[in-house]
Amino acid sequence: MADYPDIATPLRTQAIMNQYGINTKKSLGQNFLTNIGVLKQIVAAGEVTATDNVVEIGPGIGALTEQLARAAQQVLAFEIDQRLIEVLAETLAPYQNVTVINQDILKVDLETALTQHFDDPKAPLKLVANLPYYITTPILMQVLESGITFDSIVVMMQKEVADRLSAEPGTKDYGSLTLAVQYRMQAKLAFTVDRRSFVPNPNVDSAIIVLTPREPLTVQPRDEKKLFQLFKVGFKLRRKTLWNNLISEFGKTEEVTTKLTTALETVGLDPRIRAEKLTLEQFITLHNALFDAGVYSE
Repeated sequence: MADYPDIATPLRTQAIMNQYGINTKKSLGQNFLTNIGVLKQIVAAGEVTATDNVVEIGPGIGALTEQLARAAQQVLAFEIDQRLIEVLAETLAPYQNVTVINQDILKVDLETALTQHFDDPKAPLKLVANLPYYITTPILMQVLESGITFDSIVVMMQKEVADRLSAEPGTKDYGSLTLAVQYRMQAKLAFTVDRRSFVPNPNVDSAIIVLTPREPLTVQPRDEKKLFQLFKVGFKLRRKTLWNNLISEFGKTEEVTTKLTTALETVGLDPRIRAEKLTLEQFITLHNALFDAGVYSE
């Protein structure tokens, strides 16, 4: 299959776009990769092998899909743009191990789709994609919250977002999104991508992030939903102290402040600390202490 000409060259990409009268839609975050070297790096970052099932989101005209098809056992791609389905049928015709579904990934029953379209649903499962930048976070969080176990998730996104996902406590990029992702996965920035690698050139820098299942946490939260709310509360006003953000969320009554004081003392946190200084484990410990102190209302 590798003998077929690559889709991801500037000339062939432009020829395909001209043939089908395709104008990229800014509303769908469409930027087509035309750098074959970058595509091969993405596949390598995912360590995709001939025994893997791979899910792709937003295949575009099939440039990354093609490279995945050459390396993987099967590829299941979700494309929201109806205009591109006919294009993909032609560009991916040589690859019998690819299935393209014309659906919005945010509306897909992913677990059912995997069972229906993969010949061996128990094979190692990976997600590799160039995510639409305008909707990166909702897609990523939906995938992480789906309950499906991915051996790895390798996605291209705006570098600013990738920096937030892989950030360490105490840094400017560390925030609620960092915690929400790192609660489930270990995040590593693999490499950056020059904006000239795309047609059209995006206005932002891009990066590849690799997410792999993390080691079991030493402490477990009482309620995941409330924990994720606490992540957001802590960073609601980033320059404010943790105490001020907690008071803003739970109230300033004497009863509430007493309970908050008890919870913070229990876990040994100075009320003047800012949320960006807390590790994931400290957030979980604080969350459990808030439960014990009766801060959360039913």
